[in-house]
Amino acid sequence: MTISSPTFDEMFTADGGTRSAYAGYSEWLEAQDQHWMTHKGAEAEAFFRRTGITFNVYGEEDAEERLIPFDLVPRIITGKEWRRLSRGIEQRVRALNAFIHDLYHRQEIVRSGRLPERLFRDNVAWLPEMVGLTPPGGVYTHIVGIDLVRTGPDEFMVLEDNARTPSGVSYMLENRETMMSMFPELFTGMHVRPVSDYPRRLAKSLAACAPECAAARPVVAVLTPGVYNSAYFEHAFLADQMGAELVEGSDLRVQDGRVCMRTTRGYQPVDVIYRRVDDEYLDPLSFNPTSLLGVPGIMDVYRAGRVTIANAPGAGVADDKAIYSFMPEIVEFYTGEKPLLPNVPTWRCAEKDSLAYVLAHLEELVVKEVHGSGGYGMLIGPTSSKREIAAFRKKLEAKPENYIAQPTLALSTVPVFTKKGLAPRHVDLRPFVLVSPQGIDITPGGLTRVAMKKGSLVVNSSQGGGTKDTWVLDD
Repeated sequence: MTISSPTFDEMFTADGGTRSAYAGYSEWLEAQDQHWMTHKGAEAEAFFRRTGITFNVYGEEDAEERLIPFDLVPRIITGKEWRRLSRGIEQRVRALNAFIHDLYHRQEIVRSGRLPERLFRDNVAWLPEMVGLTPPGGVYTHIVGIDLVRTGPDEFMVLEDNARTPSGVSYMLENRETMMSMFPELFTGMHVRPVSDYPRRLAKSLAACAPECAAARPVVAVLTPGVYNSAYFEHAFLADQMGAELVEGSDLRVQDGRVCMRTTRGYQPVDVIYRRVDDEYLDPLSFNPTSLLGVPGIMDVYRAGRVTIANAPGAGVADDKAIYSFMPEIVEFYTGEKPLLPNVPTWRCAEKDSLAYVLAHLEELVVKEVHGSGGYGMLIGPTSSKREIAAFRKKLEAKPENYIAQPTLALSTVPVFTKKGLAPRHVDLRPFVLVSPQGIDITPGGLTRVAMKKGSLVVNSSQGGGTKDTWVLDD
C-alpha cells in the first residue's frame, strides 16, 4: 500500500522544461518584471483585506480572523484532464447520493454484506430522524466538494468527500476576480473556462429542488450561524451573489406549516434553505435543545415535504473517513461501474490487522480521525516528533475505531511566487458540484489549496494554507 514516488511538479518537467498546459502562461511570466509582480502580490493582499476575505484559525491563543494567503501563479489543468476528472467526479457524486438514500431506507448495501452496519449505526452524523424520509427532488447532496490530490501526470485520487456543508467556493470566485482585474491580458490570450456564473447556477440548482408547494419563483435563503462563524464571509457573499436572503435562525419561524422569513411585510414562506448550520443546531426540538442557531420545528416542516434543506440533514454520514475507505465498493454497488477516480489507500484502524500495521509504522503514515475535518486531530508521521508520535499512539490504542491511516503521498506541486522567484509548494483541489433533479453540474476548476510552507503537506486554510486561482483550459 505504500506509495513512494518523486514529487510531480505540474508546471515544470524534471529537466526544467515547461509542461504544455503552462506554455502560454510561462511565456507571459518570463516577460514580466520581478518587482512589478511583487507589487501585484501586495495589491492582491490589499484587495483581500478591503473585501474582508478572511478565515478563522482555531486552536491558537491568537485565533482571530486572518487573511487567506493568495498566490499569483495559477494552477492550470488541460481540457482533456478536466474531462476525465469530470467523469470520475460525476460518477462518485451519483453514488454518494444513492448511498445516502439507501442508508435511510432499505440499507441494501448493508444487507449485501458490502458495508458493516456499525459504520453508520455508531456514526454521530447518521440521523434516525431521516429514516424513511426522501427530500424534495430526491436530492441529499445539493452541493458537494470532492477533494482531489495528484501524484503524477495521469494520477488523480480522491482524498475526501464533503457532502455536509463544503466551504471555499467564495474564495474560488474571488481568486478569479482578483486575477482578472490584475492580469486582464492573460485572459484575452488564453482560453480559460469561466467560473463567475457559479452563483447563478447555484441559485438555479437550488430552485430546481424546491418542494411542490413552492412559489412559481422559489424563495431561497442562506441560513448562517452569524457573523462570528469562520466562514461568514462566504455565507454573505453567496447570498448577495445569488440574490437570496441571508438569515439567521432568529429571522425564521414555523407558521401555518411552512418555514417563514421575517420581512418588512411580515413573515413570508421560504421554499429552499441553503443552510450553513450543522445538523446538531438545526432544530432544537429535534436535536440539541440548547441551540439558538436553528429554527424550532423546521424538521417537522421538512418531513412534511414543505421546505427543502440543502444539504439534507444526515448527509454528513458520507463525510466519515471510515466510510470513505469503502467508497470503491459503494461506487460499484450503486453505479455498476468500477470507480473512475481511485481512493487513497486506507487502513481502517478498527480492524485488528490494520491497527497492528499502523502502530508499527506510525512515523511513516498520516492518521486521521474518522469524523475530523479542517486538518485538526491528525498525525503526519514524517513531520512529527517522537513525543508527538508517542502521545498519538496512546490515543490510537485507546480508541482505534476512531481513526484511519493513509500513506504519506507525494502530492504534486505548483510553483508559488516568492521574492526569490518561483518555489514549489504542495497543492490539492476541491471542485464544486451542484446536484438537482435536472442533473449534475461541475464547475470547471474549483479551489486549489496550497501549503504555503516549504515541504508542508497541510493545505487547509484553518491550518494556515493558502489558495490559488484554478484554470481549466478550453481546448
